Amino acid sequence: MLEIVNNFINGEFAEPYNKEYLDIYEPATGSVYGKVANSSRHDIKRAVESAKNAFPYWSGLSMAERAGYLKKIAAEIKNRSNILAKYESRDTGKPITLASKVDIPRAIENFNFFANFSENFYFESSIESEVSINSVSKQALGVVGCISPWNLPLYLFTWKIAPALIVGNTVLAKPSEITPLTASKLAEICSDIGLPKGVLNIVNGTGHIAGDLIVKNKNIKAISFTGGTETGKKIYQNSFDSFKKLSLEMGGKNPAIIFEDCDYQSMLKTVVKSSFTNQGQICLCSSRILVESTIFKKFKTDFCNAISELNIGDPEDDKIEFGSISSESQFKKINHYINLAKNENGNILLGGKAIQLQGRCKNGWFIEPTVIEGLDNGSRLNQEEIFGPVVTLQSFQSEEEAIEIANDTQYGLSATIWTNSHRKSDRVAKNIDAGVIWINCWMVRDLRTPFGGMKDSGLGREGGESVLRFFTEQKTICEPK
Repeated sequence: MLEIVNNFINGEFAEPYNKEYLDIYEPATGSVYGKVANSSRHDIKRAVESAKNAFPYWSGLSMAERAGYLKKIAAEIKNRSNILAKYESRDTGKPITLASKVDIPRAIENFNFFANFSENFYFESSIESEVSINSVSKQALGVVGCISPWNLPLYLFTWKIAPALIVGNTVLAKPSEITPLTASKLAEICSDIGLPKGVLNIVNGTGHIAGDLIVKNKNIKAISFTGGTETGKKIYQNSFDSFKKLSLEMGGKNPAIIFEDCDYQSMLKTVVKSSFTNQGQICLCSSRILVESTIFKKFKTDFCNAISELNIGDPEDDKIEFGSISSESQFKKINHYINLAKNENGNILLGGKAIQLQGRCKNGWFIEPTVIEGLDNGSRLNQEEIFGPVVTLQSFQSEEEAIEIANDTQYGLSATIWTNSHRKSDRVAKNIDAGVIWINCWMVRDLRTPFGGMKDSGLGREGGESVLRFFTEQKTICEPK
């Protein structure tokens, strides 16, 4: 039986106006298992009107009242965590253990965090001088658009929605048409816990139609987007006429910089994770591994051996650590880059081929974890975001050379630094062009801190107070003393 994913508008599920649907594929099998609404202008207009109508009531509630709804949503996600993890794994091809241990818990945390963090967010403040009294207020914007990607569907969907809602905005959200199922299940939860109608509206469809209509709609006051850099550039261009606020979290080409004085075993274990978690389909994954020349040979051997021990197979199997690529188009893109490496005389140390599994997943989109050396930093594989299980290895002689290689890219999302020298890590971190830098760790997050990239990796910051400020407008009222 096919899963049918409809839009969620004004608290009800609704067929798309044009009755058109897109196929939803299970990447582990390569087969269609559902249909998702392909929204048009009529659907977007209806969703915007619903959100506009709901805004006065929702923004008029107290922060505590809105926080109560967010906590109810979080509790219900927890109650349904097992089934949500299954849907997330089926949609994306990621191992069900990853969905269970990371994606669903983080979705719960996103709602709980902003519900609690908002207690310290003040809508009103005052500044006095000898001549005036100034009151500064922060007001909800109105209707905001949240557009999320296919790699971490519920994780990033809730990361955007929760802060938008807590400060009083109403939301028109669009998940990726590739992985829409858990967003639809979130809509069911919102309906079941009694979230007021129109507060959260979810429309489905392609980026170039539904996404474009959301960005260009002048009644939508802000866009929070996570996805590829080229799409982010189009959003930036298409928002000119409406002067809406933008938060764009985009691509990365993240270096892992490994010095000889690191905690070697801890580094090795973590760099395998930072390179190949979710089949390398996380914008924060390490894709360029820079290794000090004195340990380069040893690292190559040990790194490849550790990767070879990963359990690859059916994501439904709880023993599997490495699943499938999330779409056929992404599968083809990754294979293209692997073939390009061969043409550029790169040395494939490990992997480099598609995987043909047996049984249920015989037609799935699987690619071996791939390690390549011998490419200079100007190679397309070192400059362009592949977004898959492909990493390159490069050696360096000095701190200065490591920094130069790390910064020689259009991207600046994240980096990891591995050394036991605090002075060295401090020097290198200060000179790396990246919005997030981890020292001797990866994916350690305090949700209070700003998150985002530099250069072509982003515009604006998410997380903590930064995102609450983004989703509000400040007003200063001045009167004489």
